[in-house]
Amino acid sequence: MKLEVRFPRLLTGLAIGLALTVGVGAWLQARAAQRQRAETAERSGVVGLRALGDLVENLGLDDERLQRAVAVFVAADPGLEVARVVRFKGIRLVASTAPGDVGDDAAPRKMARDEKPLYDLGQALRAAVETNLKEGRAWKEEIDVQTLAGDRLELAGPVQEGPVTEGPAEADGQVAGAVLVETGAEAPRGGAPASGAGTLATLAALLVPLVLLVALRPLLAGRGVAALAVAALLLVAATWFHGRRGLDALSAGQRAAEQGIAGRLASAAVAFEAAFASLGEPAPAVETSAWDSDRFRRPLGRVTAAGVDEAVLTRTLAVNRGTYGRLMLPVGALGLVLLAWFGLGGAATAGGALLRHRRAYGYVMPAMVAMVVLVFFPFSYGIALSFTNANIYNTDQGIAETWIGLQNFTEILTDWKLVENTPEGRVFDYQNFYWTLGFTVVWTVSNVAIGVSLGLLLALILNTRGLALRPIYRVLLILPWAVPNYITALIWRGMFHSQFGVINQVIQIFGGSAVSWFDTPLTAFVTVLSTNGWLSFPFMMVISLGALQSIPADLYEAARVDGASRWQQFRTITLPSLKPALVPAVILSVIWTFNQFNVIYLVSAGEPGYATEILITESYKLAFEQYRYGYAAAYSVVIFIILLAYGVWQNRVTRATEGI
Repeated sequence: MKLEVRFPRLLTGLAIGLALTVGVGAWLQARAAQRQRAETAERSGVVGLRALGDLVENLGLDDERLQRAVAVFVAADPGLEVARVVRFKGIRLVASTAPGDVGDDAAPRKMARDEKPLYDLGQALRAAVETNLKEGRAWKEEIDVQTLAGDRLELAGPVQEGPVTEGPAEADGQVAGAVLVETGAEAPRGGAPASGAGTLATLAALLVPLVLLVALRPLLAGRGVAALAVAALLLVAATWFHGRRGLDALSAGQRAAEQGIAGRLASAAVAFEAAFASLGEPAPAVETSAWDSDRFRRPLGRVTAAGVDEAVLTRTLAVNRGTYGRLMLPVGALGLVLLAWFGLGGAATAGGALLRHRRAYGYVMPAMVAMVVLVFFPFSYGIALSFTNANIYNTDQGIAETWIGLQNFTEILTDWKLVENTPEGRVFDYQNFYWTLGFTVVWTVSNVAIGVSLGLLLALILNTRGLALRPIYRVLLILPWAVPNYITALIWRGMFHSQFGVINQVIQIFGGSAVSWFDTPLTAFVTVLSTNGWLSFPFMMVISLGALQSIPADLYEAARVDGASRWQQFRTITLPSLKPALVPAVILSVIWTFNQFNVIYLVSAGEPGYATEILITESYKLAFEQYRYGYAAAYSVVIFIILLAYGVWQNRVTRATEGI
């Protein structure tokens, strides 16, 4: 079959593909350059802050010479304009170079009422240091960074007294104050600014492939496959050229930024020595490279006193290139798809169909837009989020900055430490994924079995001819489904209360002992199983009753004439007739029960010790109690894959929906 490719369509497809790939590439490069500049400015400010912090810590907050030393430091450091030092004891401003802190307001003095935000900020930093020390990891940022007018920055960090070592989880000195600084206009910004050459390269990447394709038109006439291949090759080449040129510019900007930070360390070291020289003392030996740190006060290790660390810079550039490649790969694939779609006439066909059936599409358009906005976009974003380490502390960073690939899934699926042998015996890790998965499967199977069995039994009873008061029974039996399930869950939790619950009171009436239902995994499982069983049987009863009433009575009469027993009628007539209705209902019930959040969260709350958590409640707690958004998203993706595989498998095995 000859492939028909019309040249105008192919040219249009190439133009659209180029606009997508080159446009997205230029946007990513601009974002990366902007991040470089912002990161360099912040690192420059942190260097000045940490150097001044070392000065204050070496002199001590009670040193009367501190005001003079801070003033000399700020005057000698071109990266800082203002510095203020706060001591928590006595709520005092012990040093300041702010323009307003002169005359009667000159430091040292007691802080005024309107300066309380500075004191509160220092206390927040102290709490962050203590939390990180207690947790043994970098959890809360120990340096606060705010953007001021004119791209200036305001930074604040803790001041410790006593033994001091680097790192948030290793600092054993007591936080006694805080340092606040404002960066100056001479602070290095780094990055790769936009240039005319960059704009020309972008225009060349957009226009040259189109010109070449037009020039090659005589040679490609009547050769559909060759024309499409040439257009695809031009698209790939233009995307590669533009990306390579942009990455080279970003690499040069990164190198310039690192050199700027190295110079910043040198200028801060000079200011450090000048401050001590003004006091007639030699400057103490400090590790100046540690001043280049992140917001957790962890040294970045990118520059040293000798200059830029080339090995670290090479690794950083390789990571940046890999990140750009991972982001551009799906964009390039989409560009090729658009090229083929337009070139082969798919866009023209779709446009013609839209034009012919514009009224029908107009009617469904609101629903389609709603589905995209409310379903497909959140779903796609959740999948993308699962490949990041997004958490509450890096919400200002994009997916590209927090991308970690399959690390979340690897951490979830390779945690095999389910049981640990201890001197006290075997101990189960109830927060292990496989324990939670196993409990979720047992929970789902048990509840569905109870719901289907009880619902079908009640449906058979209600379907009995001549049953007295049948309408009343139907209303009463459907009430558990009609009441909001969170209300039912709270009622059942109260019924299982160890002291005041009605269930324990009934047990005690008959001579038994009260049971602490939420103290052991088995009894806690009984509570949630009972609650969800009460909630689930009405749905199955309604589905089964509707299907039973659709079975022709003639089938049963013929079976009775043939001498079939009730069990034989049930097995050969009732069950096969119920299958088309019950199997989809069972699939829905499995999915609903697998994700039955309210009952677990409100009744057992995962007690004891996370033993009765299911996957969906564990995912919720990871996201909104531990604030590990990326990890929780990966958990949710695993849940989706499990349920999707189950639904496809059961549908294929039962073939219940073949005729739909």
